[in-house]
Amino acid sequence: MSAPQPLKGIKVVEFTHMVMGPTVGHILAGLGAEIVRIEPIGGDRTRRLKGSGAGYFPMYNRGKASICLDLKSEEGIAVAKDLVAGADVLVENFRPGALDRLGLDYESCAKANPRLIYASEKGFLPGPYEQRTALDEVAQMMGGLAYMTGPPGKPLRAGASVIDVTGGMFGVIGILAALEERHRTGRGQKVTASLFETTIYLVGQHMAQYAVTGTPAAPMPARVSAWAIYDVFETKDEPVFIGVVTDALWEKFCKLFGLDELWADESLRENNARVDARDRILPVIRELVATMTREEVIAKLDGSGLPFAPIGKPQDMFDDPHLAQGGLEDVTLDNGTEVRLPTIPLEMDGKRIGAPQHLPKPGRDAREVLAGLGYDEDRIAALIAGGAVGESA
Repeated sequence: MSAPQPLKGIKVVEFTHMVMGPTVGHILAGLGAEIVRIEPIGGDRTRRLKGSGAGYFPMYNRGKASICLDLKSEEGIAVAKDLVAGADVLVENFRPGALDRLGLDYESCAKANPRLIYASEKGFLPGPYEQRTALDEVAQMMGGLAYMTGPPGKPLRAGASVIDVTGGMFGVIGILAALEERHRTGRGQKVTASLFETTIYLVGQHMAQYAVTGTPAAPMPARVSAWAIYDVFETKDEPVFIGVVTDALWEKFCKLFGLDELWADESLRENNARVDARDRILPVIRELVATMTREEVIAKLDGSGLPFAPIGKPQDMFDDPHLAQGGLEDVTLDNGTEVRLPTIPLEMDGKRIGAPQHLPKPGRDAREVLAGLGYDEDRIAALIAGGAVGESA
């Protein structure tokens, strides 16, 4: 079945780097939009990151056309402005003022293209911090997420770029809302999403907890759980997470694992009573689970309705049998290596988002993009020869 393309015909010009901005374009591309990613001559430096950044470019830049422009040249800026003039959406995530200095600020772009939706992905929404440089980690540290993730006194960033990606998702939500409003008004608008405010939204549950209880939320490793059994348990080999989150599931759990003595104790039939009795209940369950293998525990829990999870690692997901049903898509990297990477986690009209993708080499689509602007072959050749436009080998 062909993948859904609800945004087919929507043209997006992307001035981005790293993760937050490219996430916006990747999601829009997965939904069928046509993305032209503008890179500097030689390609975005994100392509060459090592270590934890080595996966940024292939993960968040699939499904896009690439053109390399020298935005310090008049000719390169002219090409960029022509692209923006014919676009439905512009996406950018550079420091405040970076595009303004190039004449690509919202007001100028909107004057040339009143239907344009101009999506800025920033560190902060307007306020005292607006001009600060922010990264995913900065936002996690400032906004309380790192505090909640690590043990007391040892803030720890989450193990993925959750704020970059979620901030990108909020950017997409804003773009889709602006497109819908444009159907009624005929005009575009500026949409801004941010790292810091995204973090605050994610820790909002802990802020609300404090507002309701008057007690500050403890970091997750030290929290008092709402349920007595909601933890990672060691087996003979690999650990397993188990959650018992209702009174009915407590009965089922006790019967599945032969915990007749605990089930016979009627004082434990209510969840809050079990929470108060955690110190008595948990040692019994830990001792029992430790006598079993992970697969034996999973065999008991699978299909029971009880929440459970083996402790997976990112590299395990390539061979996950559930993801094999459409959760991964074939991607050819720019060095020719074929890999499988996560699709956008959506199904529409019974079909999964995602299709085989080729990661674009820097400037791979330059001639096609310029021809689409109506440039003739002589002008295209002159732009490439003059260095305003880069072309991949």
